[in-house]
Amino acid sequence: MAILFLITAVVILASAMMVVTSRNLVHAALWLVSALFGVAVLYALLNAGFLAVVQVVIYIGAIAILFIFAVMLTRREMRETGPGLNKNWWVSALVSLLVFGGLAFLLSNWSGFSQTSAELPSGFDAVSALGDALISPDAFVLPFEVASVLLVTALVGAVYIAFNRK
Repeated sequence: MAILFLITAVVILASAMMVVTSRNLVHAALWLVSALFGVAVLYALLNAGFLAVVQVVIYIGAIAILFIFAVMLTRREMRETGPGLNKNWWVSALVSLLVFGGLAFLLSNWSGFSQTSAELPSGFDAVSALGDALISPDAFVLPFEVASVLLVTALVGAVYIAFNRK
């Protein structure tokens, strides 16, 4: 189990690195699909089957594919032009290392790593509880609806930009 986790983590990190260093946007989107699929594998390893399916259906099946379609609709020429890295790439690398160091320092004394979660009752239905939380006015209905409106707006904007150039 630990070996599979480590292999998946290495694949996710390598894919994420390829997303930000790839010169071709379609290739970067495909590397993003690979990284998101690795996250789905991690969810499956944690026995969170519902989240693994949501990761595949929503993030890979909808958002990443929408990104690929938006890139293909809005760009006429997909050839590599210009340098792949900015001249000041080292500044972002330094900031990233500083943020990682700060997070590692903050989490070094956190006791949550050694604690285990509470046992769930035998008849507990996590999917039903999540569904109730998403549609309950007292819980997450507003962020859920805002996210859906943003996704529809992005889709309409991509189609508008694609047809506006013609």
